[in-house]
Amino acid sequence: MASVAQWVEGARPRTLPNAISPVIAGTGAAAWLEAAVWWKALLALVVAVAMIVGVNYANDYSDGIRGTDDVRAGPLRLVGSRLATPRSVLTAALVSFGVAGVAGVALALASAPWLIIVGGVCIAGAWLYTGGSKPYGYLGFGEVAVFVFFGLVAVLGTQYTQALRVDWVGLASAVAIGSLSSAVLVANNLRDIPTDREADKITLAVRLGDARTRLLYQGLLALALVMTLVLMLATPWCAVGLLAAPLAWRAARPVRGGQVGPALIPVLRDTGLTMLVWAIAVALALGL
Repeated sequence: MASVAQWVEGARPRTLPNAISPVIAGTGAAAWLEAAVWWKALLALVVAVAMIVGVNYANDYSDGIRGTDDVRAGPLRLVGSRLATPRSVLTAALVSFGVAGVAGVALALASAPWLIIVGGVCIAGAWLYTGGSKPYGYLGFGEVAVFVFFGLVAVLGTQYTQALRVDWVGLASAVAIGSLSSAVLVANNLRDIPTDREADKITLAVRLGDARTRLLYQGLLALALVMTLVLMLATPWCAVGLLAAPLAWRAARPVRGGQVGPALIPVLRDTGLTMLVWAIAVALALGL
């Protein structure tokens, strides 16, 4: 039976910046419109964190029962390593989605009830990433989904629930966060190209191949930099987002250097930290 520490590791805490950063960026965009609401931001944070934990457990379950994780170079997977039963991991995923759903309904009712439909689509997208008979994560659409759900929807949704409207500042922030969040998945899939090929998991990295996937990763980091320059049109103070550049440089070093396998694991952490630092810096600039 898995220990508490192993369950925590199975939730993949290194991916939490993918959940926290969009809420921070969206709240900063709402503050730019002088409409930030702290308790709605907290509700959005509960939704985002519960969603990403649910996604991670759902992926653990679905990949585990398919045998995709039988040979793995990345972080611990509970089902694949036989530390937990598929049923218990599935239950953990459903409980996480339930928490996200309850918080999401409360946030929608306090803002715009039609957002409940958006939330339902997000939960369906989270499950179908690796679940169902034809998971889109096995067809090369994972990065697009991450850009949409953890970038556009999460950032603009957070801004909208507080300000009841979105603007170009929110959109630029959403593109930046979406590109960095997608970069995390690109790095993950770059590491797993050999094992994913063997398991017939045709990710975008498998389709592009090693060299072009490395270029895609660096291009996504560059896109976030471009969005920082765009946001400086709103206020020059957004230049503080460039404080994340050294972290991005460190994150990209193993990718540029041709590292493979476990040597790419730190890239996920450093890309997530880049995203978190960028979101905090830009949100503070917009808020002030």
